[in-house]
Amino acid sequence: MMVTAVCVGRDREVDALWSRLRHVTGAEFLAVSGDPGSGKSTLLAHLVARHRAESHGTDDTGATLWARVSPWQASTPGALVRQLLQDHSPDGTTDVETLVGGLLAALGPSADTPSLIAIDDADLADEVSLQALLTLTRDHRACRVLVVATTSRPGARLVGQPLDELRLESIDPQGTAEIAGRRGIVLHPAMREELTRHTAGKPRDIVALLDEVPAGTWSRSGAQLPAPRYVVAQVRDRLPDIGVPARSLIEALAILDDAEPLSTAVELAGITDPLDAIDEARRTGLVTCDGALTPAEARPRIVTPLVRAAVLEVLGMGAVGEAHRRAAQIVADPARRLHHRVAATPTADAALADDLAELARARGADGAWAEAAGLYRQSGRLTPDPLERDTRVTLAVDSLLAAGDCTGAGALVPTVESLRETPLRNATLAYLAILRGRSAEAQLRLDRAWGIVNVEREPDVAALIAQRHVLHNLVRCQGSELVAWADRAMEMAGSQSAARVEAAVIRGLGLAWSGQPEAARAEYESVSATIRYGAQAQRAVMGRGWLQLGLDEIDAARTNLEAAVSMAQLGGSTRISLWALAWLARVQFLTGDWDDAMRSVEAGRALARSSGIALTTPLLNWTATQIHSLRGDWEEAHRSIAASATSIGDYEIMRIPDLLARAQLAEAAADYGKVRRILTPLVTMAESVPALSEPGLWPWVDVLANAQVLEGQFDDADRLLRTYESRSAERGHRSSVARMKYARGRHLGATGDIHGAKRTFEEGLELLDGLGLRYDQARVNFAYGQTLRRAGKRRAADAVIGTARDLYLSLGAASYVDRCDRELKAGGLAGTRTENRGSSRDAGELTPQEEAVTALVARGLSNREVAAELFISPKTVQYHLTRIYAKLGLRSRSELAASRR
Repeated sequence: MMVTAVCVGRDREVDALWSRLRHVTGAEFLAVSGDPGSGKSTLLAHLVARHRAESHGTDDTGATLWARVSPWQASTPGALVRQLLQDHSPDGTTDVETLVGGLLAALGPSADTPSLIAIDDADLADEVSLQALLTLTRDHRACRVLVVATTSRPGARLVGQPLDELRLESIDPQGTAEIAGRRGIVLHPAMREELTRHTAGKPRDIVALLDEVPAGTWSRSGAQLPAPRYVVAQVRDRLPDIGVPARSLIEALAILDDAEPLSTAVELAGITDPLDAIDEARRTGLVTCDGALTPAEARPRIVTPLVRAAVLEVLGMGAVGEAHRRAAQIVADPARRLHHRVAATPTADAALADDLAELARARGADGAWAEAAGLYRQSGRLTPDPLERDTRVTLAVDSLLAAGDCTGAGALVPTVESLRETPLRNATLAYLAILRGRSAEAQLRLDRAWGIVNVEREPDVAALIAQRHVLHNLVRCQGSELVAWADRAMEMAGSQSAARVEAAVIRGLGLAWSGQPEAARAEYESVSATIRYGAQAQRAVMGRGWLQLGLDEIDAARTNLEAAVSMAQLGGSTRISLWALAWLARVQFLTGDWDDAMRSVEAGRALARSSGIALTTPLLNWTATQIHSLRGDWEEAHRSIAASATSIGDYEIMRIPDLLARAQLAEAAADYGKVRRILTPLVTMAESVPALSEPGLWPWVDVLANAQVLEGQFDDADRLLRTYESRSAERGHRSSVARMKYARGRHLGATGDIHGAKRTFEEGLELLDGLGLRYDQARVNFAYGQTLRRAGKRRAADAVIGTARDLYLSLGAASYVDRCDRELKAGGLAGTRTENRGSSRDAGELTPQEEAVTALVARGLSNREVAAELFISPKTVQYHLTRIYAKLGLRSRSELAASRR
């Protein structure tokens, strides 16, 4: 009996197969191809089980025939069909037509539910059976049956006939995590990636290692994974005899990095005729040359990480250690030489530990923090002095955090917390608190670290603590304090130290938030000229893009933020990549590239989950909430809000976007009272958070002022706008000035100055012209049109709201397209242009304005909410309702709502 299978990581393939089966109209043949261990058999078993379950208990059901071919059946004509037919098999026949007749009889009459014939390992099937199956699909097309056959060969052909094919690719790390989860194993994010890479995403090998490797291995990072036992047995059988040149070459390739030249492997193997050895090694199937056709192109390597691990296991620890010792004398690269020395050293070695620590410092200065973390951990393992060992273990955790691996660092925190208190220990634990968004804890640990450090004796540690203060003030959005701590860090740190570089690439943002945009530009010009290459360049490029977004240099911001995202592949930091993705999503939102913005958001969310960094999640979800609410996808908008809920103790860079997201959701629902309640606390917060007062990144003033106007709080709106209008103008920030004019136009129109309102809106639109900020253009046009309509300028309002509608439609902002349509209908012109001028309106017919009020009241909106939505007064809403009730013969809001259901 075929075992029911849980098909993990194959949702796309399962859906494709099931859709093909459910919609088959005749007899069809489909091959499912994939390498051994890719999960073909499991996928087929899942399809069979699902088809049987769906068909069970129905009167008109399709048949399910399945078979798993064995190697010895290939030479037995008709064996596959006889296995499919079981009790209904025609004994001993090899006649194709007779076999086809048996299949038709087993399938039965045509059913509403299609039939399924499933064949596992069709590569091994006998030719007569395959001919019968192809005859069935070719000559009996009225039979609703799908034949699904698994094969290891891509470009599937059976008995010479090409077939439709579904190719199984490797599963991704998420699929790997799901497989582990079903076995009760939680994988460390780094181990999830490593297990997927190590097995090439093949489910069979993933399952084998999960079952064979000790459970504790999976909860930490950096562990070396073995090969499954069955792979070791296969490799042992394939390896040439000891002493044969091909065997020596294979062993050398397993010891060396793939980037090493062939000459290094030849020297390590001690062979004189490498070409013959390569040919013999390739014949074993353990080595490949990636399609090389000439000796000059030969770059032999072990075929997979699993085979490499198996070769090392066959070699044994003693031989592997000796090979690494010899490799350390041969390879040229210092880092690889150290790797071989470490691999050959099982006990403490102070000199080697010092060399590793020195290389770790150099790699950290270059921004290659993940590599530095590994080097520090190796150094700690080999360090005999306990105090020095503690320092290097702490630096390993600190480097993991710099690389953005909060999860990996978190697993080692108990070890660090158990060590004696030092300034470095406190600075490292503060770093983790920062990345997790724990402001109060970070402040306490940083204050303690700075309080006990001896600046003269430990200038590097002092510089590191100062740099952590820089990060702390970055996410507190404190410009002046950020600059002060950056200056301290740069003064104390060495010219090429990581702390100095990190402080320098952030300092420009502090200058901008301190009201010095030109100094900020100059800072990034200097930094970019100094740091052009390597992983540290990602920090400089991201910081510059962040600044440019705040300065309205939209195209430049997009270019730099996209570059920072792509630089992650060159050894950049996960932390920096997260900032780059979050701010890139903002650029894409503002310019109307909302699908791209959501892709950036999803990439950022995935990176935040895998790294354990919480800082950027509210920023990512702000963009997601805006897009979902504007598109009218309320469920997803509320889900984004729930995923980024913050509290009073969180960093400002988390709390601000969370509040803006909630305000956006309320504004999209026309609940302006809620908008006002959400954003009013920012007025007080801005007094102590300079970045919130600077025009650029945080568009809150115009949103709050707009809500205050629509709620009738004209004096409050005027006071708020006066403060920020002057600041935006002083900074020369075009989009912020335009947003202020958007809100000021609302205010002027609501207080009776329609000419001033028109002039202000037109000035706002002129400022936005050429910036590419399509969302802001739509907002200004919409507010402008509503203001004109309230002033009785219906024809002009019709044109302006039509422009807003076109912009919102191009953005996919369905909720605002609907609002524009209601405005156009309420204005009367759009719906009455084709009416006969002399016709009189029936006594029971509603005016366009009354229709708009009716629709909103029927949705459950209060008079105040309807007034805000239509930009009229609550008294006018009540007036319209009185007329509506009289015309329709109704008495209450509930009756009105019921009449529209």
